[in-house]
Order: sequence, then C-alpha cells, then structure tokens
Amino acid sequence: MKKIILTDKAPAPIGPYSQAYLCENTLYCSGQIAIEPKTGEFLNGNIEEQTEKVISNISELLTAAGFGFEDVVKTTCFLADMDDFVRFNEVYARYFVSKPARSCVAAKQLPKNALVEIEIVAIK
Repeated sequence: MKKIILTDKAPAPIGPYSQAYLCENTLYCSGQIAIEPKTGEFLNGNIEEQTEKVISNISELLTAAGFGFEDVVKTTCFLADMDDFVRFNEVYARYFVSKPARSCVAAKQLPKNALVEIEIVAIK
C-alpha cells in the first residue's frame, strides 16, 4: 500500500513532490523548512525559531499519517551554517527524545535561504 500524505496543517509543497509518502508501515517526509502553513510565508528568524517551525511542520505530517515522534527512526538535517550546530541541537533534542539515527550536514544554500531543513523517516 502506498499513500500520499497531504495536510493543510503543514506547508504545501513548493515543487513537484509530496509532503510525505506512506508505504506500508513506513512514512517518508520531504524536507521541511520554516514555512508557515496558513500563509505560505517563510519565517525569516534565527536558527532556534526556524528549527521550532520546521519541527512543528514535521509534527503535523506525523499526526496526519497517524505517527508520532517516537516512531521516527532516521532524520537528515541540513544546516546553512555549521556554527549553528549547538543551538540547533538544543531545540532538536527537546523533540527527538528517542534519539533516531541522524545525519547532519552543511548545505551551501537551502530553499528560501533557510537556515535549517529536516527530513524524516518513521516506522510503525
């Protein structure tokens, strides 16, 4: 079974992709940046503010698919500046308490000049 997950509580895709895809018991969420779902506006805040918004968007996708943060087994995190790593981790650690596997890399430039983008894989 494959199913596209689409919710208006998370940002609409800004390209030819789905917000998330549920395949059997595995959820694949596209990378999220700090976009306000209701307005489509980018939150041009600091790393902590952007990380909070990104994680809020991920939470809505997880909920729409019937998952929770405890189901996340892998995250891939992209930072525009590795100098933000410690501050990013402080926010990240409050939500991903189950400590999923993770990659965190610097990206030369993210969409909308975001400071952070996170994608996740969750399994039920």
